[in-house]
Amino acid sequence: MSSQPRAWQRMLSGRRLDLLDPSPLDVEIVDIAHGLARVARWNGQTAGPHVFSVAQHALLVEAIGGAFEPATHAAGRLELLLHDAPEYVIGDIISPFKAAIGHSYKAVENRLLAAIRLRFGLTPEPSAAMQRLIKRADRLSAYLEATRLAGFSQAEAGRVFGKPDRLDIALDALLDPWPTAEAQGAFLARFHALAEAMHPAAAS
Repeated sequence: MSSQPRAWQRMLSGRRLDLLDPSPLDVEIVDIAHGLARVARWNGQTAGPHVFSVAQHALLVEAIGGAFEPATHAAGRLELLLHDAPEYVIGDIISPFKAAIGHSYKAVENRLLAAIRLRFGLTPEPSAAMQRLIKRADRLSAYLEATRLAGFSQAEAGRVFGKPDRLDIALDALLDPWPTAEAQGAFLARFHALAEAMHPAAAS
């Protein structure tokens, strides 16, 4: 019997994912969608009968990023959609606590994200331009979620997340928390639409 502590998690797909040394071969989109739809943003401290899930947040960030940069190709949209994908196994930890934990948490998160990106045909890390777009879209998403769902005043959210960029698209439907099954299904559907756009011959 190994003396090393267990660092893997069994997924409902049957995969066994090593959280410290993840392999892209053990990453399945059904597991990601299932997990993200059940992880609450803001530690569950949001208004409404349903949690605001990381799956729904991912769809919101993808929509915002695509509106900021309409020419973003399908692979770029997929990068936006998957930007928080490691949270399907490590959960959504609020930013102040991440800062307190420090480098060890970030290292685990980055290894998981690299494995996920490789699994779905992306480079291990986003480009500098994509990192900026993800950060910009994520910041606006956080501001909107904070003010509409998490009890922040606009002034407080502005101090914490910065003055929001102006964006003239309708986002209300994406800010109304969905039931788990709806969030999971919408995330999966969007993933498959983007994957097909990236590789139309393989999807046909």
